[in-house]
Amino acid sequence: MIKVMLYLSTGFVTLSILVSIYRLIKGPSTPERTQALDALGINMIAGMGVFSVILRSTAFFEVILLLGILSFIGTIALAKYMERGVVIERRSSD
Repeated sequence: MIKVMLYLSTGFVTLSILVSIYRLIKGPSTPERTQALDALGINMIAGMGVFSVILRSTAFFEVILLLGILSFIGTIALAKYMERGVVIERRSSD
């Protein structure tokens, strides 16, 4: 029963990843694309978690942590770019 639930959840996570990619490509506005990118990162983390449970391995925990950090940094950088137009502000020496 657990295996069936794990495989079903893998299918649903795959479907949600595909929907996130579609929204990332076709999104009508930049904030919706940013939200889709964040959702894609979360869905990838969930997929790796389910995959590690299926394989009964803890080797993917570092990958999950790395995906979480990179997804967070990417979302923050895109939000800052949408707000100010630049990611890294340079101060003039006047």
